[in-house]
Amino acid sequence: MESAIAPRPRTQSLNDVRAVIPAECYEPSRAKGLLALIQAALLYLVPLTLLALTDTWWAVLLLWAAAGLAVAGLFVLGHDASHGALFRSRRANRVVAVACMVPSAHVEAAWNLGHNRIHHGYTTREGFDFVWHPVTVAEYAEMSKLERLRHRLEWSALGSGAYYLRVVWWEKMWRFAATGKHAPAIRRDKRALGALLGITLVATAIVGTLAGGWFDAIWFPIKLIVVPFLIFTQVIGWTVYVHHVSPEIRWWKRREWSQYKGQMESTTILRIPRIFNRLWFHNIFVHVPHHVDARIPFHQLPAAATAIEQAYPDTVIDTRFAPSDYLRVTRSCKLYDFDAGNWLGYSAAIG
Repeated sequence: MESAIAPRPRTQSLNDVRAVIPAECYEPSRAKGLLALIQAALLYLVPLTLLALTDTWWAVLLLWAAAGLAVAGLFVLGHDASHGALFRSRRANRVVAVACMVPSAHVEAAWNLGHNRIHHGYTTREGFDFVWHPVTVAEYAEMSKLERLRHRLEWSALGSGAYYLRVVWWEKMWRFAATGKHAPAIRRDKRALGALLGITLVATAIVGTLAGGWFDAIWFPIKLIVVPFLIFTQVIGWTVYVHHVSPEIRWWKRREWSQYKGQMESTTILRIPRIFNRLWFHNIFVHVPHHVDARIPFHQLPAAATAIEQAYPDTVIDTRFAPSDYLRVTRSCKLYDFDAGNWLGYSAAIG
């Protein structure tokens, strides 16, 4: 008798994939959501408090790493809420999404448009998905020397933060001038978040002045806000990169692309160390089911992944993350040939 979760490769329909996901995978847990938020808040507030109390260099370095990861942890939960997946209540999800994105200085309404609608709607489609969109040989050849240098930096093993900061955070969110029905909400969130960030920086500078004078007035905002934010951009930029860039992941020409190809064949499930997943990343590396249906809560992603892999074992990319693999990818994935569907090195642009 045919299994209820048998593969359906003939249609390659995303609805077929969603049909194999158990209904309970769509059930958010209020308790798990609240516990994750409390944990994320504590993991953020504790290193921030300790940073305010010490200038011992080695302690500051460790606390910066902890604070940067904590900003990423809050952001991942805010990202879940922005998709409407963390709680049943739309209002609760909106409030949580806005609040959790404050430490990472993300405009929730702009994120909703750029990430939820464009990135998820057109994952790895040429000319649409702006997140780590590859450059062709011809496009690279037309770049100035400075633009090529920037590309080499941003697509290097250490460049993910610089890329995310420039392309995603600045160009597609803060600098982005929205039009149409999304514009009022984006402008409102920009004004509110900008004012809040300004007040926070001033308040932190005043605390620094009271604690140690004019030097600490500059040092406190850098120590407590700016550096954790920059570490966050490195962490989240790397996270997005490994989800969608690999020799095994194809980007698609416009006419060849489909929802099935973008969500099933062009993202991954990466097995990271359990402690990192438990404390900060909340199953975001179980990325295939998240792209198949962003309504699945973070705590249900592993079960959804199991169902999808059983039905589509030859399609899902499921690997254990290894630093050596990441270095291999950053060495080989520089430029892209959309006609052949292949990643290329910079050597392809020579001659």
